[in-house]
Amino acid sequence: MNVQHQSLGRRGFLRGALAAAVLVPMGGSIASCAAGGGGTSAGPTGAVSDTNPFGMADKSTVDAVIFKGGYGIDYVEFAGKAFEKAHSGSTAKIAPSTDIAQELQPRFVGGNPPDLIDNSGAKAIGFSTILAQLEDLTSVVEAKNLEGKVIKDTLYTGVLAPGTFEGKLAALNYVLTVYAMWYSDSLLKENGWTVPKTWDEMYALGEQAKAKGKYLFLWGKEAATYYQEMAIASAIKEGGDDVRLALENLKADCWSHPAIQSVFTAMDKIIKAGYFKPGGSGTQFTAAQAQWSNAQEAVFYPSGSWIENEMKDQTKADFKMTGAPVPSVSASPKKPYASLHSAAGEPYVVPSQGKNVAGGKELLRVMLSKEAATNFAKTKLAPTIVKDTVPADGFGSTALVSQTKLLSDAGENIYTWNFIDLYGTNKDQLVVWNTFLDGKSDVATLTSALQNITDKVRNDSSVKKIEVK
Repeated sequence: MNVQHQSLGRRGFLRGALAAAVLVPMGGSIASCAAGGGGTSAGPTGAVSDTNPFGMADKSTVDAVIFKGGYGIDYVEFAGKAFEKAHSGSTAKIAPSTDIAQELQPRFVGGNPPDLIDNSGAKAIGFSTILAQLEDLTSVVEAKNLEGKVIKDTLYTGVLAPGTFEGKLAALNYVLTVYAMWYSDSLLKENGWTVPKTWDEMYALGEQAKAKGKYLFLWGKEAATYYQEMAIASAIKEGGDDVRLALENLKADCWSHPAIQSVFTAMDKIIKAGYFKPGGSGTQFTAAQAQWSNAQEAVFYPSGSWIENEMKDQTKADFKMTGAPVPSVSASPKKPYASLHSAAGEPYVVPSQGKNVAGGKELLRVMLSKEAATNFAKTKLAPTIVKDTVPADGFGSTALVSQTKLLSDAGENIYTWNFIDLYGTNKDQLVVWNTFLDGKSDVATLTSALQNITDKVRNDSSVKKIEVK
């Protein structure tokens, strides 16, 4: 699997005012990399070995601040205990934060930042402001993990790209998010239905679902743009990278690309046929999701792989949540049907001015061990960037099993995009998509509204544009 062009990535993806993605600070820093050099950190203070590759001093303390979002901080605490076991007498101090920028920017200014930071969440620190103060983490991925294997050889291909700027690996994104069309495998089998591979097949299934008193889709107001994600993923599959690049680079008429228009038209047909559950624009998104996962009022729901963990207390018994690739328009799209939108997120950084730089790297090395990565997958029902940490039974999670299969089936055909979070357009797009899903606008109106949002960003001279190639 090759994860390209990634820096999107956490459970709060596309939740409007409820959350923002990591990309905003990361993407905005690219242009500034040339101006910033690497930080200056002290050399090893302890003996260097395979089990202490960074020369951490004996009986030292590591100060780590972790964003406390959907994944919590217990997975880092788990790694902290493994760290303390591996280095008797040393202590891993793990502290939570819900506002990384407010809490930690003063520490950067004061020259006393933590040793390890999960720079995530809506209020992450802009990478452009701290890039020169961060360690190059190449030494971490070139070190051996706790199991004795070179870390870079245990990672999915391409996952280092999001945190690499001008050749400097400034951040390690820890979690893989898989975006898919989720459904109850037991419900499909009960009705003899198969997952549609094209939008025409989806429309045909809509009539069968309606006969059973079910809708194809539903949505909640804060998550209306989950369907924008689905549409873009489908259009890129249909029309290839030209679609993605036009959107990424804010091209004039990018939303009028034939592949995008064909997906919009297919979705509009389904909406007008009444195969979307009405009223989503007035329904809170987790309530809507419960209508899908618990009441089973709809067959499919597009989301990131956080959906199972998010709805674990509101999912019908024996639901057997499973993910599938989004449909294409034709039976012969430019990218294979198994092509997938996936992104690496949760960027971890080691500040060069931390009191225990070697300790920060060492704790990160422990997090990248098979034991710690497996614990994350088991407890969060999501894979990390470390390969081969999910058993065949997915720890009893059909959704996790399907994520592994989706990634395997996609192979090199993995893609993502960054423009929405880079330029902060989701809030405006939510309004547009709620209206469209309500059946109160047509394809032309949807296209015009989305293009106006894009044009506004493109024409704003105060906004730094990032060219994607």
